Amino acid sequence: MKRDRRPSRAVLKSRRWPALRIQALRRDGWRCVQCGRRGRLEVDHIQAVRHAPALAFDLANLQTLCPSCHSRKTRRDIGLPEPDPERDRWRELLRDSRCT
Repeated sequence: MKRDRRPSRAVLKSRRWPALRIQALRRDGWRCVQCGRRGRLEVDHIQAVRHAPALAFDLANLQTLCPSCHSRKTRRDIGLPEPDPERDRWRELLRDSRCT
């Protein structure tokens, strides 16, 4: 059995997390702080739990991100290169065509 060894796992499974998550979503107006999107949102630790465990439950260390912006931030955090801007434009075009 594969175990999840992410340091943030204990935070996300804690009893405090759901209330703190809602506080962050309300503070950010239920929108991604990067692009303004609504819908499916994730609450991200600005400073990762593995690097700043003392800030795990600090509301000032949380931000609301859409899945795309969260993935982009995670890529930067772990040292991967930025995605090709052409690919991002293509994704936007596809997303916009589905909405109309």
